[in-house]
Amino acid sequence: MSASFHFENLAYFTTGTVGPKGQRIFFLQAQGDDGQMCVRLEKQQVAALADYLEQVITQADPSITASSDIDLNSAGELLEPTVPEWVVGGMSLAYNEDRQHVIVIAEELRGDEDDDSEFAAGDSATARFSLTFGQARAFISRARDVVADGRDPCPFCSRPLAPGDAWCPCSN
Repeated sequence: MSASFHFENLAYFTTGTVGPKGQRIFFLQAQGDDGQMCVRLEKQQVAALADYLEQVITQADPSITASSDIDLNSAGELLEPTVPEWVVGGMSLAYNEDRQHVIVIAEELRGDEDDDSEFAAGDSATARFSLTFGQARAFISRARDVVADGRDPCPFCSRPLAPGDAWCPCSN
């Protein structure tokens, strides 16, 4: 079983990529009192996490705007090393009303239930992150920038174009 992590006091919570457009690998990274960790995830998971964080924050306090209480120092470029502890399968969010923190829980991707390997056996590792609204807002901004920095879309079908190529099969 892989290591689990619990970050109650986060100093840094960010996302970023390694690799060229079209071949980017996405990471979620945290640093706090309990050290630093990095996990790998998919582009769609980064985008969904940003959307859900925004929904939770808006529902928790409708007076908060996109620029309210943003902690830009908590969500910048990836820190070295970018070696993932494990790959993220599922993610969930919760809201701690007493502390006004958003809780992000990432769960390790497991093998098939029919798989007899050690990877499929036992419980999945988890990572739990407690974010202030400012940290969540900074992550949302960073995540949207990282996701948007991908390949340009085809003007006809909106599918990503190959890097350095303005041609798409749909234009035939």
